[in-house]
Amino acid sequence: SLDQIAKRHAVFKVETIGDCYVAACGVPEVRPDHALVMATFARKCVERVVTVVAELEVLLGPGTADLGMRFGLHSGPVMAGVLRGEKSRFQLFGDTM
Repeated sequence: SLDQIAKRHAVFKVETIGDCYVAACGVPEVRPDHALVMATFARKCVERVVTVVAELEVLLGPGTADLGMRFGLHSGPVMAGVLRGEKSRFQLFGDTM
């Protein structure tokens, strides 16, 4: 899963919003290689999705291969905080997000 790939590469999963997987690297400790790590994470995720789609196509038939994945990589400053409510969660804010 993408969570396992994130853990292997020390990428922090912030949240999933609909079909959007939000992750960060270099938070809270700065990493000079954050861009390389995130690009590697994105490539590994695409490789995994290609494998899963091929397996689904065998199981479910043609047309399943229409599934895909896209990535947006952003780099820059963010603010972080914990949002309270029914369910507390860590959140990142800023133009970079």
